[in-house]
Amino acid sequence: MQKGTFFCVDAHTCGNPVRLVTSGHPHLNGNSMSEKRQHFLQEYDWIRQALMFEPRGHDMMSGAFLYPPCSDNADASILFIETSGCLPMCGHGTIGTVTAAIESGLLVAKTPGQLVLDVPAGQIRIEYQQTADKVDWVKIYNVAAYLAHQDQILDIPGLGPLKVDVSYGGNYYVIVDPQTNFPGLRHWSAGDILKWSPIVRAIAQEQLTCVHPDDPTVSGISHVLWTGDTISEGSDGANAVFYGDKAIDRSPCGTGTSARLAQLFTKGLLNVGDEYTHESIIGSQFVGRIEAATQVGNFPAIMPSIKGWARITGQNAITVDDNDPYAFGFQVV
Repeated sequence: MQKGTFFCVDAHTCGNPVRLVTSGHPHLNGNSMSEKRQHFLQEYDWIRQALMFEPRGHDMMSGAFLYPPCSDNADASILFIETSGCLPMCGHGTIGTVTAAIESGLLVAKTPGQLVLDVPAGQIRIEYQQTADKVDWVKIYNVAAYLAHQDQILDIPGLGPLKVDVSYGGNYYVIVDPQTNFPGLRHWSAGDILKWSPIVRAIAQEQLTCVHPDDPTVSGISHVLWTGDTISEGSDGANAVFYGDKAIDRSPCGTGTSARLAQLFTKGLLNVGDEYTHESIIGSQFVGRIEAATQVGNFPAIMPSIKGWARITGQNAITVDDNDPYAFGFQVV
């Protein structure tokens, strides 16, 4: 039998939900968060499904568990869970987790205003500003990002050819810039994005191999990033990120912003030290920055940072009991 009560702090990062699960952590085997992620997926994915999917969650739901550090120099570790799976890295999830954990007293930094966190994609560094008991903003110094495929043509039935790039920023993204068969983000409805994204992702996944040179468990295209005109003052670019089966990120997407920075850097459109204010489909903003150039395998790469904010929306206790026919969630696709 599978039963449990999971206490949670709910928050959102620039509009996208983050559910920090504060109890019911399964013991995970492994020396790194990458190894622990594999153990979670093999034995405990029912927890993710129960807490993320309906009726306890929804299509956009995203969450995290906070674990002790895997490395001597780290403050803590994060395991990311959401409707699309157990991600190697999640930028909006990190900002929300750090904010909720610090404001709730669940995480105390060794050095105030700074954190080192182990995540499945590697190790990240955090800066944050706190005023009284509130976290004003969080800045993530993310894992290295790189452009994996450039100017690839995908033939999309019913839409026509699309020229795409595939970039890594903690997850792999198909990036679609405006062109003949895609007039741009602001000329498509959310319904259009939801219709075409799974088709584009499936065809890209078929045709383009994506395996991280340093960790083969990080593989496959999981997200589609559509770009277009901005609606918020000060934005340099806009995006709508599709993930899961029918989710559009309400935040500007942290790993997506990192992937976008790597794409623009590799194409000579941004340089080391440049900032890029990235907005979401609802106009909320992250500030991305190219901190340094580096290498990932044989690929030129960057070290990106992403700065954003989150707010706590409430606390709850979620009960999961396999006597309930919908204990482990469902989707209405």
